[in-house]
Amino acid sequence: MRRRTFVLGAAVGAAALGSAARLAIRETTPVLAYPGMREGHWLRDGAALPAPSGEQRAGVAVLGAGVAGLSCAWHLARRGHRDFVVLAGPEVGGNASGGGAGDLAYPRGAHYLPLPSRASTHVREMLAEFGVILDGAQTERPYMDEAVVVHGLDERLLRDGRWEDALVPPGATPRDQAQHDAFFRHVDGLRDAVGQDGRKLFCIPIALSSRDAQWRALDRLTFRQWLLDQGYTSPALHWYLDYCCRDDYGAPHDRVSAWAGLHYFCSRDGHASNAPDGAVLTWPNGLARLVAYLRASITRRLGHEDWLQSGTAMRVQEQGPDVAVLVAGGFQGSPGAPAAPVTRSLRAGRVVCAMPLFEAAHIVRDLAGYGYDHAVHQSPHAPWLVSNFTLEGFPRELAGAPLAWDNVVYEGPGLGYVVSTHQLIRVAPPPRTVFTAYQAVSTETPEQARRWLARADAQALRDQAAIDLLAAYGEDFWRYARQLEITVRGHAMAIPAPGYLDNPGLAALRDVDGRVLFAHADLSGYSVFEEASWWGVRAAQRILGEA
Repeated sequence: MRRRTFVLGAAVGAAALGSAARLAIRETTPVLAYPGMREGHWLRDGAALPAPSGEQRAGVAVLGAGVAGLSCAWHLARRGHRDFVVLAGPEVGGNASGGGAGDLAYPRGAHYLPLPSRASTHVREMLAEFGVILDGAQTERPYMDEAVVVHGLDERLLRDGRWEDALVPPGATPRDQAQHDAFFRHVDGLRDAVGQDGRKLFCIPIALSSRDAQWRALDRLTFRQWLLDQGYTSPALHWYLDYCCRDDYGAPHDRVSAWAGLHYFCSRDGHASNAPDGAVLTWPNGLARLVAYLRASITRRLGHEDWLQSGTAMRVQEQGPDVAVLVAGGFQGSPGAPAAPVTRSLRAGRVVCAMPLFEAAHIVRDLAGYGYDHAVHQSPHAPWLVSNFTLEGFPRELAGAPLAWDNVVYEGPGLGYVVSTHQLIRVAPPPRTVFTAYQAVSTETPEQARRWLARADAQALRDQAAIDLLAAYGEDFWRYARQLEITVRGHAMAIPAPGYLDNPGLAALRDVDGRVLFAHADLSGYSVFEEASWWGVRAAQRILGEA
């Protein structure tokens, strides 16, 4: 990849001279990260693996330290089970990882958690232990730590050159606005609705949702088609709902299941006694804070940190009474030569595959024997860019609503940007901050987007990452930027395309209960903390005989 620098500037005090300031130029090379790409391509290309140099044994091996894997280990530890190890994989935390620049923390993935649903008892138990829920964890309205409830201004929208204090744009005509009002009345009415089986129509975790055939038939349509069938034609409403699908599912609303599109709005039924409905929980480094809480909880219960081990599973196969795992503990190679992993053997009585299913297809021998044929059952996965701009000072704002936690550009190709220091309530703005820009690369098919990301150089990625920020601030933005870290996630999340809800391969893996278990948000068809942690806890419950 060709390395390019981008130009950063800082104003010098020429205003007093009554002329335009000449920028003091400093050059910084963007830092590019491709978590899991090296290991994933090794698996994809089917390269030969060297013989293992040693063997380790464990009662339980959890393969992957994303939210699902850590949630599995957390539940095992809190139930007193000690004989387990967790392989860190390419990136601890996965889509919930984070980073920092000096004293500033920022997310490299998900940046918020909605108020936990009434059915997400596992999330409520976590938050109570971590001091996020201070009282009434399993009640209708728990009491939250107000420091992590996002405070105002929580969101704004840049439209027609002005910031508006809302994300939902108004309808262009009274008829359009009537459609907006009707849509939100409709989804509000569905939030507590139940199917003929007595289950909530749209639930988090998704596995507890109603199986009423009348409603699940929505999974045969795209969300866009359902909206048109219902008479919703307002361009502004379609933009907003398309934005929501790209934000939560990584794809536009003409590629997302209508059931999933409604689930986005109708499943969130969490409340708090000291926060408004619809509030979210957030930290400067996003959900990386919850990953840190999970790790600390497991270590505290076990009394050591040896449970988390470096390495990525490269092959999983049942052998006799055990499961054999070939682990790549690192990559070594001479300059200019392909790096080869150094391997070791891990044998365990139970193995939890807590990696994405497109990886499991290359790792788990005879995955079809568990009921999953990746050529038929694999969900499309959306590529993402998560870009962290470290700023000295704040760029000048356009008119309208002031800087918010979440800032979105109307009809922009990106998903906006969040401000890492927003929760740090101060009399004056801090001298430094981080703007985290999100982008689901969804204008093309996922395959086309991945090909572009693989060949794009630092300059092209920088330009793509800055699209929304330049729309908001113009080239003046570069006067404040000091560092840029771009995290490229080629397979960031599963897309709930039409037909995903009754995908027989996913259903088969959800029901597996043997020496090999599966735990990942892919089992739900989309990537959020509540779903990943649900499957992790569910796997632990099966190991412990609780489910």
